[in-house]
Amino acid sequence: MDAHKALIQDIFNNGTLIEVPFFQRSYVWKEDLWQRLLDDMEFVVKTSKPHFFGSIILKAGRKGNQDDLFTVCKTVVDGQQRLTTFLIFMKVLCLKTGQTTMFDMQFKIMGQTLALCHGKNDIAAFERVMAATKAEPIDNPVPGSKIVEAFNFFVNNLDETKLNIMTIMRNTQFVKIDLDEDEDEQQIFDTINSLGVNLTTSELLKNYFFSRENIQEYESKWVSVFEKDDDTKTYWDTELETGRFKRAMIDIFFDAYFQLFIQNRKYNITNEDKLMYARVDHLSQSYQHFISTYCGGDKNVVLGEMRDYALCFMDTFKLDQCERSVPSSFGVERINVVIFGLKNTTMIPYILFVAKNVSDEIERNRIYRILESYIMRRMIVHASTKNYNNLFTSLILNRVLDADMLSAKLKSAGDATTYTPNDSELWNGIENSKLVNLQSKGIIYLIESRIRPSSSSVALLGFNQYSLEHLMPKKWRNNWPPCSTDELARQRDSILLTLGNLAIITQALNASIRDAAWSVKKAGSGSGKPGLDLCASGLCTLYDVLPKTDWNENEISIRAKWLFEQARTIWNL
Repeated sequence: MDAHKALIQDIFNNGTLIEVPFFQRSYVWKEDLWQRLLDDMEFVVKTSKPHFFGSIILKAGRKGNQDDLFTVCKTVVDGQQRLTTFLIFMKVLCLKTGQTTMFDMQFKIMGQTLALCHGKNDIAAFERVMAATKAEPIDNPVPGSKIVEAFNFFVNNLDETKLNIMTIMRNTQFVKIDLDEDEDEQQIFDTINSLGVNLTTSELLKNYFFSRENIQEYESKWVSVFEKDDDTKTYWDTELETGRFKRAMIDIFFDAYFQLFIQNRKYNITNEDKLMYARVDHLSQSYQHFISTYCGGDKNVVLGEMRDYALCFMDTFKLDQCERSVPSSFGVERINVVIFGLKNTTMIPYILFVAKNVSDEIERNRIYRILESYIMRRMIVHASTKNYNNLFTSLILNRVLDADMLSAKLKSAGDATTYTPNDSELWNGIENSKLVNLQSKGIIYLIESRIRPSSSSVALLGFNQYSLEHLMPKKWRNNWPPCSTDELARQRDSILLTLGNLAIITQALNASIRDAAWSVKKAGSGSGKPGLDLCASGLCTLYDVLPKTDWNENEISIRAKWLFEQARTIWNL
């Protein structure tokens, strides 16, 4: 076994053929990992710093014959996903920059045949995208190929102005492990991938901040807040998805807490270091670098307020809020649903900053109202969340700690990634946006919680207790009146995906009821198959819907206008 550092040109060297075993599993990476690679490559170009892209295990492969172009053949033991993704990424980048000759020289043997050969499941799709002559999406009929999806993702999302091929080639590093023919690749694979447990950010920081010489400080500043009892440990150990990563709450806290230092002008942190500090996968090293570079090695700069901020964090961020009813009044309970229920965790650093530094509860709730309104308006119009991290850290940088200043900052944001949608855009979103189920459920749930009278005899459940239902079903052709033309049918298929046709209900309907005629869908069919009358009873967002004897495109439009009036009033900016 030979393990060593390698650049991509050391792996694909114009004479080596790399083969994925013929019966190997299919390519499975998805958008989160494609986006991660794209972000990593942009980071490499911005910083010109080496980037570790993981390990590649190759084993000596078949012998070539006289007609083969390759001189050496290697079989992929581990790494087919990252190698495949990297080549697709490079293919699109070269197409967009007009450097296809460079791609052929680097990733084809003698400039003729692909240096990566896939197995039976993906060979056709891989060769198809590698043969592309334009950076344009490729048709991907159902059931579709993940390789084609990856190609189309990079076509739609790769910005060639932020990338430089040679910088990437010089700085993208792998650990290349070469195995001889007689070595047991399964044993080596299992050993590399299963032994050892990665230390979390919090464990690394604990070891950095404390030692056997300062046990008392460790007890007072760490144990008392992070390890006080089982409930406390459970809170901090709870994992949740934050973008591309699944992270423990304690690591999310340290990320948020670090932002308060990064965005503090008094430290005068360089842009280059800010780029480095923004990477959550190097957070422990970033803390150490910050203390060494900007604090003269004084750890107390960070330790001084850590306990107070950690306690504030626990008091503010409630993971179980999505299991409990939220009040109609604006406040931290509703913000918790926006953060954890609707996956807006990039807000956490700024919310922590506000929670700790705004002592007036009324002012805090005004800030929370503005933030909820801003996020929900952008969600309704299907606006990008890509720049949220920069937006919320800029609010810390500018010490935005009162509602009027926050409102002014958000209204003045003219960039497409941060602007505040006006009422006209809000109406267009209500009428036309086709959102993912989670977003649609969140919009309707927060409207429901806001307009529900306090005297209601029906309790509002937690966000997670509701399902999203299409009032007119997607499979309307089975039991609903037909449309007179194909065009009207296509229009119906489109409008039934918009908010006017969506509802939250307490129990998912049985499939036979979900697709039934409107009268049956409302009443149910007995035998344990309840309809909307039971599963949606008492919901204000369906108050005018359930009495309807018919549900059609006109009724969907009427309800869309009603929802718009509620959203415009509730999320008024």
